[in-house]
Amino acid sequence: MFRNKYQHGLMSVLYSCGSSPLELWDMHVKNGYIRRVTDEEVKSLALEIAGTNVTTTYIFCPRGPHKSLGVKLPFLIMIVKNMKKYFTFEITILDDKDMHRRFRMSNFQSTTRVRPFCTSMPIGLSGGWNQIQFNLEDFTRRAYGTNYIETTRIQIHANCRIRRIYFADRLYSEDELPEDFKLFLPIHRKKCVREEVVKKDKKEEIAEMEEIETEEPPPFEVDEEAEEEEDEEEEEEAEEEAAEEELTEEEAVPAEEEKRVEIVEDEEEEDEEEVEPSRVADYETEEEADLTEEHAPAAVTPGYATEEETDVEQDQPEEDEEVQ
Repeated sequence: MFRNKYQHGLMSVLYSCGSSPLELWDMHVKNGYIRRVTDEEVKSLALEIAGTNVTTTYIFCPRGPHKSLGVKLPFLIMIVKNMKKYFTFEITILDDKDMHRRFRMSNFQSTTRVRPFCTSMPIGLSGGWNQIQFNLEDFTRRAYGTNYIETTRIQIHANCRIRRIYFADRLYSEDELPEDFKLFLPIHRKKCVREEVVKKDKKEEIAEMEEIETEEPPPFEVDEEAEEEEDEEEEEEAEEEAAEEELTEEEAVPAEEEKRVEIVEDEEEEDEEEVEPSRVADYETEEEADLTEEHAPAAVTPGYATEEETDVEQDQPEEDEEVQ
């Protein structure tokens, strides 16, 4: 597949977040499943391979049984998650003796076995996500004494979650790797120089605006004399309030004394009412005396008639007529 292509740096063969992660791969599923899920730890998509038997559920690349992958890069890097179940994968390579050798890694084996065409070895995975770095050139030389030429086939069995599988010409540090090739995606992406300059300019403008708008108030000077006057006024008010309270206490009369005072006042009013009728009688006797004096016959001088007598004489004939 990639034999006639330029191979340098990093070359990815599986990426779970892509539009079609299994474009180069085929699958075999029995008593299991292969699907893409969202992993909570990395908050990203991952390809999950699960099954009751690790030998019956797997993915392989390339698709055809007679095709060859043709990748000459010596380092294979896999970003996988340990599901705390049995897990195994196989890599088939071609050496300088034109022999196909197979390396099988699993977490359920404890010893390394080297056979003419297959080498099985244990692999230890920590909990969660792991980055497996496999030096194919070194393993080929140590196991078979030959030189590594190319990788012809990859087969990943259950049970695991895969984020990315790629080849590299050498081992890269975390700073040299692109963001998508890292074990965990960074929370904050690196900003370019232009963005940083623009943000700095904006921050400077905002700081200048704040300096212009917010003027600091003049420092508050404490006047000791004013404070002493206020304290004296408060003390005087407190003394006045205390004096008023004392006066109210002195003026306060018990309820029994108030009742006694009211009873005495009622008795005095009754005495006044009894005295008033005698005074009225005295006034009446004086008025009767005045009336008797008015109706008493005036002293008549002999030989002369008064005007009243003449008027009475004129009125008598009229009264006599009325009587008849």
